[in-house]
Amino acid sequence: MGSPERGAEPNEARREFLKQVGAAAVAVGAVAQAAAAEPAPEPKMPMIKLGPHAVSRLVVGSNCFGAGSHLSVFVNNEMRLFFTPERILKTLRRCQEVGINTWQSGCGSLALYRRLLDEGGKLHFLSIESGDPKVIETLKQGGCIAIAHHGESTDSLFKNKRLDLAHDYLKRIRDAGLLVGVSTHMPDVVDAVESKGWDLDYYMTCVYERHRSMEALQKLLGHVPIPVGEVYLRDDPPRMFKAMQATKRPCLAFKILAAGRLSDHPAWVDMAFRDTFAAIKPADGAIIGIYDRYSDQPAECAELVRRYGSPKA
Repeated sequence: MGSPERGAEPNEARREFLKQVGAAAVAVGAVAQAAAAEPAPEPKMPMIKLGPHAVSRLVVGSNCFGAGSHLSVFVNNEMRLFFTPERILKTLRRCQEVGINTWQSGCGSLALYRRLLDEGGKLHFLSIESGDPKVIETLKQGGCIAIAHHGESTDSLFKNKRLDLAHDYLKRIRDAGLLVGVSTHMPDVVDAVESKGWDLDYYMTCVYERHRSMEALQKLLGHVPIPVGEVYLRDDPPRMFKAMQATKRPCLAFKILAAGRLSDHPAWVDMAFRDTFAAIKPADGAIIGIYDRYSDQPAECAELVRRYGSPKA
């Protein structure tokens, strides 16, 4: 038998070995836990070109931020309470995280956009305008890359046979060195502008002609009772998709969820994205209003665009 001193050496060595193994296991576990805590990088968003700019095929819109739901005064009020400037910035940062790199709004949002940039944001800014031409230079100085003639004004001019007045405004945008667009809710406007050969970079195209008069609806639908409020017809998107397909210019489809009316069921949302991206050109994109009070809508919408709007292998 050996002496006690000699017998203790293997035991101490074994304890030291186990201590080292345990420390290594803790270290490995800590590394694994830290890796799990880090969010996985988002898959790439499909892109399109607006002039020299690479723009995500999904653009975040502004109606929800500005409490313009096109649903009800109640929903407008809820959006207004939710979307403080800080909350809008948080949503825009989340959009950027999931691959959305462009925000479409108006000159009234320019100060908030500048704050976003000052705080490290990197979104492009698209505007819609039709009033005082002085805002064109203001937008340019603020970093806006493109201005589209406002759709409500465009359509009103078209109905009153004064569409050429919009052309004068577009020339001012071009003279300022910005990209030039036309926004509209009417396929006939796209066709008319195309026939005129205007100097234009893109369209913003609402897939629902939501502002028809009662007389126009009755002529279209016959004696079918006309519902109260804005009317969104299921046959409208194919009409606008046809106009979008007929132009070589990029188009940004908007209100593809019928201003929230198709948001009640996930299957309806999926269908709207699927049908839209199946019908538009590869050079086209979509503008979506985000109301992320109850779910991560930026990530949800981005995933649908990656699923249905990515280039086919």
